[in-house]
Amino acid sequence: MSHPRALSLTPTPLSGGEGLCIGIGSSTKLKEYLVVARRDILALGVAAATSGLTNAATAQAAPRIVRYSRLGRTELKISDISFGSASMTDPDLVRHALARGVNYFDSAESYRGGSAEEAIGEALQGKRKQVYLTSKTKAGADDRRGDMMAALEASLKRLRTDYVDVYFLHAVNSVDRLRNPEWREFTELAKRQGKIRFRGVSGHGGKLVECLHYVLDNDIADVLLLAYSFAQDPTFTDKIRHTFHWAAIQPDLTPVLSKAKNKDVGVIAMKTLMGGRMNDMRPYERAGGTFSQAAFRWVLSNPQVDALVISMTSKEEVDEYVAASGTSRVSDYDKGLLERYVELSSGNYCQPGCARCEHSCPSGVAVSEVLRSRMYARDYGDLTLAREAYAGLGTGASACIGCTSQACLGQCPVNVPVAHLTRETAVMLG
Repeated sequence: MSHPRALSLTPTPLSGGEGLCIGIGSSTKLKEYLVVARRDILALGVAAATSGLTNAATAQAAPRIVRYSRLGRTELKISDISFGSASMTDPDLVRHALARGVNYFDSAESYRGGSAEEAIGEALQGKRKQVYLTSKTKAGADDRRGDMMAALEASLKRLRTDYVDVYFLHAVNSVDRLRNPEWREFTELAKRQGKIRFRGVSGHGGKLVECLHYVLDNDIADVLLLAYSFAQDPTFTDKIRHTFHWAAIQPDLTPVLSKAKNKDVGVIAMKTLMGGRMNDMRPYERAGGTFSQAAFRWVLSNPQVDALVISMTSKEEVDEYVAASGTSRVSDYDKGLLERYVELSSGNYCQPGCARCEHSCPSGVAVSEVLRSRMYARDYGDLTLAREAYAGLGTGASACIGCTSQACLGQCPVNVPVAHLTRETAVMLG
Protein backbone atom coordinates (compact mmCIF):
# COMPACT_ATOMS: atom_id res chain seq x y z
CA MET A 1 0.00 0.00 0.00
CA SER A 2 1.47 3.31 -1.02
CA HIS A 3 1.52 6.23 1.37
CA PRO A 4 1.63 9.94 0.66
CA ARG A 5 5.02 11.52 0.96
CA ALA A 6 5.68 13.64 4.04
CA LEU A 7 4.34 17.19 4.03
CA SER A 8 7.08 19.63 3.09
CA LEU A 9 6.98 22.96 4.90
CA THR A 10 10.06 24.58 3.43
CA PRO A 11 9.30 28.27 3.01
CA THR A 12 10.37 29.98 -0.19
CA PRO A 13 10.15 33.79 -0.16
CA LEU A 14 8.22 35.31 -3.02
CA SER A 15 9.41 38.39 -4.86
CA GLY A 16 8.86 41.39 -2.65
CA GLY A 17 8.89 39.20 0.46
CA GLU A 18 5.12 39.43 0.89
CA GLY A 19 4.37 35.74 1.28
CA LEU A 20 5.63 32.20 1.68
CA CYS A 21 5.43 29.41 -0.86
CA ILE A 22 4.91 26.04 0.84
CA GLY A 23 5.48 22.92 -1.25
CA ILE A 24 3.17 19.94 -0.62
CA GLY A 25 4.53 16.60 -1.81
CA SER A 26 2.28 13.62 -2.72
CA SER A 27 2.53 10.09 -4.15
CA THR A 28 1.68 11.48 -7.59
CA LYS A 29 3.87 13.56 -9.84
CA LEU A 30 1.70 16.55 -9.18
CA LYS A 31 2.93 19.19 -6.78
CA GLU A 32 0.79 21.91 -5.37
CA TYR A 33 1.92 25.21 -3.98
CA LEU A 34 -0.03 27.08 -1.37
CA VAL A 35 0.81 30.76 -1.03
CA VAL A 36 -0.12 32.13 2.35
CA ALA A 37 0.43 35.71 3.51
CA ARG A 38 2.63 35.93 6.58
CA ARG A 39 -0.03 37.79 8.50
CA ASP A 40 -2.54 34.99 7.81
CA ILE A 41 -0.07 32.37 9.00
CA LEU A 42 0.30 34.22 12.27
CA ALA A 43 -3.43 34.72 12.66
CA LEU A 44 -4.80 31.39 11.51
CA GLY A 45 -1.91 28.92 11.58
CA VAL A 46 -1.40 26.01 9.19
CA ALA A 47 -3.57 22.91 9.53
CA ALA A 48 -1.15 20.03 9.93
CA ALA A 49 -3.05 17.49 11.99
CA THR A 50 -2.63 14.61 9.52
CA SER A 51 1.10 15.19 9.23
CA GLY A 52 1.77 14.90 12.94
CA LEU A 53 3.84 18.08 12.76
CA THR A 54 3.68 20.80 15.37
CA ASN A 55 3.36 24.32 14.05
CA ALA A 56 3.67 27.25 16.46
CA ALA A 57 1.06 29.15 14.48
CA THR A 58 -1.67 26.50 14.50
CA ALA A 59 -3.39 27.89 17.55
CA GLN A 60 -2.71 31.15 19.27
CA ALA A 61 -3.34 31.09 22.98
CA ALA A 62 -5.99 33.46 24.24
CA PRO A 63 -4.43 36.60 25.75
CA ARG A 64 -4.18 36.64 29.52
CA ILE A 65 -2.99 38.89 32.30
CA VAL A 66 0.63 37.99 32.95
CA ARG A 67 1.57 40.59 35.55
CA TYR A 68 0.01 41.32 38.92
CA SER A 69 1.25 44.48 40.60
CA ARG A 70 1.61 45.29 44.26
CA LEU A 71 -0.80 48.14 44.98
CA GLY A 72 1.27 50.08 47.46
CA ARG A 73 0.85 49.42 51.16
CA THR A 74 -2.44 47.62 50.60
CA GLU A 75 -0.33 44.62 49.48
CA LEU A 76 -3.10 43.73 47.01
CA LYS A 77 -1.69 42.05 43.89
CA ILE A 78 -3.88 43.37 41.10
CA SER A 79 -3.89 42.79 37.36
CA ASP A 80 -1.76 45.48 35.72
CA ILE A 81 -4.62 46.07 33.26
CA SER A 82 -7.88 46.06 35.16
CA PHE A 83 -11.59 46.26 34.45
CA GLY A 84 -13.43 49.57 34.33
CA SER A 85 -17.22 49.35 34.34
CA ALA A 86 -18.40 52.88 33.58
CA SER A 87 -19.78 51.83 30.19
CA MET A 88 -21.10 48.32 30.73
CA THR A 89 -24.01 46.35 32.19
CA ASP A 90 -23.17 42.86 30.86
CA PRO A 91 -22.29 40.10 33.37
CA ASP A 92 -20.87 37.95 30.54
CA LEU A 93 -18.29 40.64 29.83
CA VAL A 94 -17.18 40.53 33.46
CA ARG A 95 -16.90 36.73 33.29
CA HIS A 96 -14.84 37.00 30.12
CA ALA A 97 -12.42 39.42 31.76
CA LEU A 98 -12.11 37.13 34.78
CA ALA A 99 -11.34 34.20 32.47
CA ARG A 100 -8.55 36.29 30.97
CA GLY A 101 -6.97 36.75 34.38
CA VAL A 102 -8.33 40.18 35.34
CA ASN A 103 -8.81 40.24 39.12
CA TYR A 104 -9.54 43.92 39.89
CA PHE A 105 -12.99 45.28 39.04
CA ASP A 106 -13.58 49.01 39.40
CA SER A 107 -17.10 50.37 39.83
CA ALA A 108 -19.09 53.25 41.31
CA GLU A 109 -22.62 53.85 42.51
CA SER A 110 -23.14 56.27 39.63
CA TYR A 111 -22.07 53.96 36.81
CA ARG A 112 -25.15 53.19 34.74
CA GLY A 113 -27.33 54.13 37.70
CA GLY A 114 -25.99 51.17 39.67
CA SER A 115 -26.44 48.64 36.86
CA ALA A 116 -22.68 48.25 36.44
CA GLU A 117 -22.37 47.14 40.06
CA GLU A 118 -25.29 44.76 39.60
CA ALA A 119 -23.62 43.16 36.57
CA ILE A 120 -20.36 42.69 38.48
CA GLY A 121 -22.22 41.24 41.45
CA GLU A 122 -24.11 38.77 39.28
CA ALA A 123 -21.01 37.67 37.34
CA LEU A 124 -18.76 37.14 40.34
CA GLN A 125 -21.11 35.19 42.59
CA GLY A 126 -19.11 32.41 44.23
CA LYS A 127 -15.82 33.94 43.10
CA ARG A 128 -15.41 36.68 45.69
CA LYS A 129 -12.11 35.32 47.03
CA GLN A 130 -10.60 35.36 43.54
CA VAL A 131 -11.12 39.06 42.92
CA TYR A 132 -10.78 42.58 44.29
CA LEU A 133 -13.86 44.83 44.14
CA THR A 134 -14.06 48.59 44.48
CA SER A 135 -16.72 51.25 44.46
CA LYS A 136 -16.97 55.02 44.78
CA THR A 137 -19.23 57.74 46.11
CA LYS A 138 -19.32 61.51 45.58
CA ALA A 139 -19.53 62.61 49.20
CA GLY A 140 -19.74 66.39 49.43
CA ALA A 141 -18.13 68.89 51.74
CA ASP A 142 -21.22 68.94 53.99
CA ASP A 143 -22.37 65.33 53.71
CA ARG A 144 -22.83 63.28 56.87
CA ARG A 145 -21.36 59.89 57.64
CA GLY A 146 -24.81 58.31 57.82
CA ASP A 147 -25.45 59.20 54.17
CA MET A 148 -22.02 57.87 53.22
CA MET A 149 -22.72 54.61 55.00
CA ALA A 150 -26.07 54.29 53.23
CA ALA A 151 -24.35 54.79 49.87
CA LEU A 152 -21.75 52.13 50.71
CA GLU A 153 -24.35 49.62 51.85
CA ALA A 154 -26.36 50.15 48.66
CA SER A 155 -23.24 49.42 46.60
CA LEU A 156 -22.51 46.30 48.64
CA LYS A 157 -26.03 45.05 47.98
CA ARG A 158 -25.69 45.57 44.24
CA LEU A 159 -22.26 43.93 44.23
CA ARG A 160 -23.64 40.99 46.27
CA THR A 161 -20.84 41.17 48.78
CA ASP A 162 -20.37 42.26 52.36
CA TYR A 163 -17.20 44.27 51.74
CA VAL A 164 -15.22 46.11 49.07
CA ASP A 165 -11.46 46.09 48.93
CA VAL A 166 -11.16 49.82 48.16
CA TYR A 167 -13.82 52.50 48.59
CA PHE A 168 -13.12 55.80 46.83
CA LEU A 169 -14.14 59.38 47.36
CA HIS A 170 -15.09 59.93 43.75
CA ALA A 171 -14.12 62.65 41.23
CA VAL A 172 -12.51 64.97 43.75
CA ASN A 173 -11.75 68.46 42.46
CA SER A 174 -12.13 70.47 45.66
CA VAL A 175 -10.07 70.37 48.83
CA ASP A 176 -13.23 71.26 50.76
CA ARG A 177 -14.61 67.79 50.11
CA LEU A 178 -11.40 66.28 51.44
CA ARG A 179 -11.48 68.44 54.57
CA ASN A 180 -14.86 67.08 55.60
CA PRO A 181 -14.07 65.14 58.82
CA GLU A 182 -17.14 62.98 58.23
CA TRP A 183 -15.34 61.14 55.42
CA ARG A 184 -12.44 60.05 57.62
CA GLU A 185 -14.74 59.05 60.47
CA PHE A 186 -17.05 57.16 58.13
CA THR A 187 -14.21 55.21 56.52
CA GLU A 188 -12.68 54.34 59.89
CA LEU A 189 -16.05 53.03 61.09
CA ALA A 190 -16.62 51.08 57.88
CA LYS A 191 -13.16 49.52 58.20
CA ARG A 192 -13.87 48.46 61.78
CA GLN A 193 -17.14 46.91 60.63
CA GLY A 194 -15.35 45.02 57.86
CA LYS A 195 -17.26 46.77 55.06
CA ILE A 196 -14.17 48.26 53.42
CA ARG A 197 -10.54 47.23 53.59
CA PHE A 198 -8.86 50.37 52.22
CA ARG A 199 -9.92 53.88 51.28
CA GLY A 200 -9.04 55.78 48.14
CA VAL A 201 -9.49 59.06 46.29
CA SER A 202 -10.16 59.45 42.56
CA GLY A 203 -9.89 62.56 40.41
CA HIS A 204 -9.28 64.05 37.00
CA GLY A 205 -10.15 67.74 37.38
CA GLY A 206 -8.17 70.95 37.12
CA LYS A 207 -7.40 70.98 40.86
CA LEU A 208 -6.23 67.37 40.92
CA VAL A 209 -2.65 68.13 41.95
CA GLU A 210 -3.76 70.39 44.80
CA CYS A 211 -6.16 67.71 46.00
CA LEU A 212 -3.57 64.94 45.80
CA HIS A 213 -1.07 66.93 47.87
CA TYR A 214 -3.74 67.36 50.54
CA VAL A 215 -4.59 63.65 50.45
CA LEU A 216 -0.96 62.59 50.83
CA ASP A 217 -0.09 65.19 53.45
CA ASN A 218 -3.07 64.20 55.59
CA ASP A 219 -2.90 60.44 54.99
CA ILE A 220 -6.53 60.01 53.99
CA ALA A 221 -6.07 57.46 51.20
CA ASP A 222 -4.31 54.15 50.65
CA VAL A 223 -4.94 54.25 46.88
CA LEU A 224 -5.09 57.03 44.29
CA LEU A 225 -7.05 56.65 41.05
CA LEU A 226 -6.13 59.49 38.73
CA ALA A 227 -6.16 60.60 35.10
CA TYR A 228 -2.76 59.90 33.55
CA SER A 229 -1.78 59.26 29.95
CA PHE A 230 1.11 59.71 27.55
CA ALA A 231 -0.26 63.18 26.80
CA GLN A 232 0.46 64.20 30.41
CA ASP A 233 3.96 62.74 30.55
CA PRO A 234 6.67 65.42 30.13
CA THR A 235 9.06 62.94 28.54
CA PHE A 236 6.53 62.60 25.71
CA THR A 237 5.03 66.08 25.50
CA ASP A 238 8.41 67.84 25.48
CA LYS A 239 9.27 65.96 22.29
CA ILE A 240 6.09 66.89 20.41
CA ARG A 241 5.67 70.41 21.77
CA HIS A 242 6.92 72.19 18.65
CA THR A 243 5.67 69.66 16.13
CA PHE A 244 2.03 69.75 17.18
CA HIS A 245 1.95 73.01 19.17
CA TRP A 246 1.33 70.92 22.25
CA ALA A 247 1.52 72.39 25.74
CA ALA A 248 2.54 70.64 28.94
CA ILE A 249 -0.52 70.02 31.12
CA GLN A 250 -0.18 69.48 34.87
CA PRO A 251 3.62 69.56 34.98
CA ASP A 252 3.37 69.10 38.76
CA LEU A 253 1.65 65.74 38.46
CA THR A 254 4.91 63.80 38.17
CA PRO A 255 6.24 65.05 41.55
CA VAL A 256 2.91 64.04 43.14
CA LEU A 257 3.31 60.53 41.77
CA SER A 258 6.80 60.41 43.31
CA LYS A 259 5.37 61.60 46.60
CA ALA A 260 2.77 58.84 46.55
CA LYS A 261 5.43 56.25 45.80
CA ASN A 262 7.55 57.49 48.70
CA LYS A 263 4.56 57.15 51.03
CA ASP A 264 3.78 53.70 49.57
CA VAL A 265 0.33 54.80 48.44
CA GLY A 266 -0.98 52.75 45.53
CA VAL A 267 -1.44 54.53 42.19
CA ILE A 268 -3.85 53.41 39.47
CA ALA A 269 -4.12 55.33 36.19
CA MET A 270 -7.34 56.01 34.29
CA LYS A 271 -8.16 58.05 31.15
CA THR A 272 -5.08 56.42 29.63
CA LEU A 273 -6.19 56.60 25.97
CA MET A 274 -6.47 60.38 25.60
CA GLY A 275 -10.10 60.09 24.55
CA GLY A 276 -10.00 56.62 23.05
CA ARG A 277 -10.72 57.36 19.36
CA MET A 278 -9.33 53.95 18.46
CA ASN A 279 -11.11 53.54 15.13
CA ASP A 280 -9.18 56.55 13.83
CA MET A 281 -5.97 54.63 14.49
CA ARG A 282 -6.82 51.29 12.89
CA PRO A 283 -5.31 52.20 9.50
CA TYR A 284 -1.96 52.87 11.15
CA GLU A 285 -1.78 49.74 13.29
CA ARG A 286 -0.10 46.45 12.52
CA ALA A 287 -0.52 42.95 13.91
CA GLY A 288 0.62 42.69 17.50
CA GLY A 289 0.67 46.42 18.17
CA THR A 290 -2.41 48.61 18.53
CA PHE A 291 -2.71 52.20 19.67
CA SER A 292 -4.34 51.18 22.94
CA GLN A 293 -1.54 48.74 23.70
CA ALA A 294 1.06 51.41 22.97
CA ALA A 295 -0.74 53.84 25.29
CA PHE A 296 -0.88 51.22 28.04
CA ARG A 297 2.80 50.42 27.69
CA TRP A 298 3.64 54.10 28.03
CA VAL A 299 1.65 54.43 31.24
CA LEU A 300 2.98 51.19 32.75
CA SER A 301 6.56 52.11 31.85
CA ASN A 302 6.37 54.67 34.66
CA PRO A 303 7.48 52.82 37.82
CA GLN A 304 5.38 55.21 39.90
CA VAL A 305 2.18 53.77 38.40
CA ASP A 306 1.13 50.38 39.74
CA ALA A 307 -1.67 49.52 37.30
CA LEU A 308 -4.34 51.01 35.08
CA VAL A 309 -8.11 50.74 34.81
CA ILE A 310 -9.77 50.90 31.42
CA SER A 311 -13.46 50.76 30.50
CA MET A 312 -14.12 47.48 28.70
CA THR A 313 -17.23 47.30 26.53
CA SER A 314 -16.81 44.13 24.44
CA LYS A 315 -14.98 40.81 24.56
CA GLU A 316 -12.84 41.97 21.66
CA GLU A 317 -11.76 45.01 23.66
CA VAL A 318 -10.99 42.85 26.69
CA ASP A 319 -8.73 40.64 24.57
CA GLU A 320 -6.99 43.58 22.91
CA TYR A 321 -6.36 45.34 26.20
CA VAL A 322 -5.27 42.25 28.15
CA ALA A 323 -2.77 41.41 25.41
CA ALA A 324 -0.68 44.37 26.59
CA SER A 325 -0.27 42.94 30.10
CA GLY A 326 3.26 42.55 31.35
CA THR A 327 4.87 44.74 28.69
CA SER A 328 6.22 48.15 29.63
CA ARG A 329 8.93 48.67 27.02
CA VAL A 330 7.83 51.43 24.65
CA SER A 331 9.14 50.79 21.15
CA ASP A 332 9.76 53.32 18.39
CA TYR A 333 6.68 51.91 16.68
CA ASP A 334 4.63 52.60 19.83
CA LYS A 335 5.91 56.17 19.96
CA GLY A 336 4.98 56.65 16.33
CA LEU A 337 1.41 55.54 17.02
CA LEU A 338 1.11 57.89 19.98
CA GLU A 339 2.44 60.82 17.97
CA ARG A 340 0.04 60.02 15.15
CA TYR A 341 -2.85 60.00 17.62
CA VAL A 342 -1.85 63.40 18.98
CA GLU A 343 -1.73 64.72 15.43
CA LEU A 344 -5.23 63.43 14.69
CA SER A 345 -6.61 64.73 17.99
CA SER A 346 -4.90 68.11 18.00
CA GLY A 347 -7.38 70.93 18.54
CA ASN A 348 -10.15 68.54 19.55
CA TYR A 349 -9.17 66.98 22.88
CA CYS A 350 -9.68 68.75 26.23
CA GLN A 351 -7.03 67.35 28.55
CA PRO A 352 -8.00 66.22 32.06
CA GLY A 353 -6.55 68.44 34.74
CA CYS A 354 -6.13 71.55 32.59
CA ALA A 355 -9.07 73.96 33.14
CA ARG A 356 -6.90 76.92 32.09
CA CYS A 357 -9.74 78.47 30.14
CA GLU A 358 -12.34 78.44 32.90
CA HIS A 359 -11.23 81.67 34.56
CA SER A 360 -12.27 83.51 31.40
CA CYS A 361 -15.92 82.39 31.43
CA PRO A 362 -18.20 85.09 32.89
CA SER A 363 -20.87 82.46 33.58
CA GLY A 364 -18.55 80.09 35.40
CA VAL A 365 -19.12 77.14 33.03
CA ALA A 366 -17.11 74.10 34.08
CA VAL A 367 -15.59 73.80 30.63
CA SER A 368 -13.41 70.77 31.22
CA GLU A 369 -16.29 68.79 32.75
CA VAL A 370 -18.62 69.78 29.92
CA LEU A 371 -16.08 68.68 27.34
CA ARG A 372 -15.46 65.46 29.24
CA SER A 373 -19.14 64.61 28.77
CA ARG A 374 -18.77 65.47 25.10
CA MET A 375 -15.79 63.11 24.89
CA TYR A 376 -17.94 60.28 26.22
CA ALA A 377 -20.46 60.92 23.44
CA ARG A 378 -18.14 61.67 20.52
CA ASP A 379 -15.02 59.62 21.26
CA TYR A 380 -16.36 56.77 23.38
CA GLY A 381 -19.64 56.54 21.46
CA ASP A 382 -21.41 56.21 24.82
CA LEU A 383 -24.37 58.59 24.85
CA THR A 384 -25.74 57.17 28.10
CA LEU A 385 -22.54 57.87 30.00
CA ALA A 386 -22.32 61.29 28.38
CA ARG A 387 -25.82 62.24 29.48
CA GLU A 388 -25.19 60.99 33.01
CA ALA A 389 -22.00 63.04 33.27
CA TYR A 390 -23.61 66.15 31.81
CA ALA A 391 -26.69 65.90 34.02
CA GLY A 392 -24.42 65.95 37.06
CA LEU A 393 -23.22 69.44 36.11
CA GLY A 394 -26.52 71.18 36.82
CA THR A 395 -26.94 73.86 34.19
CA GLY A 396 -23.95 72.52 32.28
CA ALA A 397 -23.12 74.68 29.29
CA SER A 398 -26.56 76.21 28.79
CA ALA A 399 -25.04 79.68 29.15
CA CYS A 400 -22.89 79.00 26.09
CA ILE A 401 -25.86 78.75 23.72
CA GLY A 402 -26.66 82.46 23.82
CA CYS A 403 -23.18 83.71 24.77
CA THR A 404 -21.98 86.68 22.70
CA SER A 405 -18.71 87.47 24.47
CA GLN A 406 -17.01 84.12 23.79
CA ALA A 407 -14.30 85.18 26.21
CA CYS A 408 -12.97 81.62 26.25
CA LEU A 409 -11.75 81.81 22.66
CA GLY A 410 -7.96 81.70 22.44
CA GLN A 411 -7.61 80.59 26.05
CA CYS A 412 -6.90 76.90 25.39
CA PRO A 413 -3.17 76.02 25.39
CA VAL A 414 -3.76 73.26 22.80
CA ASN A 415 -6.08 75.30 20.57
CA VAL A 416 -9.36 73.56 21.36
CA PRO A 417 -12.24 75.75 20.03
CA VAL A 418 -13.89 75.89 23.43
CA ALA A 419 -16.89 78.10 22.61
CA HIS A 420 -17.90 75.96 19.63
CA LEU A 421 -17.57 72.65 21.48
CA THR A 422 -19.34 73.72 24.68
CA ARG A 423 -22.26 75.09 22.65
CA GLU A 424 -22.42 71.88 20.65
CA THR A 425 -22.41 69.87 23.87
CA ALA A 426 -25.21 71.92 25.40
CA VAL A 427 -27.39 71.30 22.34
CA MET A 428 -26.50 67.62 22.13
CA LEU A 429 -26.82 66.71 25.81
CA GLY A 430 -28.85 69.50 27.41
